Amino acid sequence: MSATIITTEDLLEFKIDLLQEIKKMIQSSELSSIKKWLKSKEVTKLLNISPGTLQNLRINGTLTYTKIGGTIYYDNTDIEKLLNTNKVSAIPSLFK
Repeated sequence: MSATIITTEDLLEFKIDLLQEIKKMIQSSELSSIKKWLKSKEVTKLLNISPGTLQNLRINGTLTYTKIGGTIYYDNTDIEKLLNTNKVSAIPSLFK
């Protein structure tokens, strides 16, 4: 029966590998928790708008959607694009 000697360098390398694996697991978990498709109620809550405002965004083509049966779905990336395209830069009050 042979004995294996573990050095502190081996333990340090193991620690680094273990931490990298844990980081990968956390990142993949965070990415999977973001929903791709949101229902109307989720979008109104997310954007803090009324159902009527959401309907107006659909009607005037500001926000695209998919309708399956009676349920309307919104792509999360489309909502992010809408928020980014309507971003207003902050102007210091000195120049107003």
